[in-house]
Amino acid sequence: MEARHSALCVEGAEETVKELRAALAEAGITLPSLGLDPVSLAREAPCPLVELGRCSVETARRLAAALR
Repeated sequence: MEARHSALCVEGAEETVKELRAALAEAGITLPSLGLDPVSLAREAPCPLVELGRCSVETARRLAAALR
């Protein structure tokens, strides 16, 4: 049962990353390193974290403006 729960958590996290990537694209923003954090997936029972990664200063400005 725990393995199935972990698999669902990872699948949900992957779907969330896809949704975030699409929403950012609609705002004209690309985060090149957006994805799941591999370290958080390495646990026996993964609890995925989303890695937003690095971006340029211009991208950070655009992201801040989109969030306002």
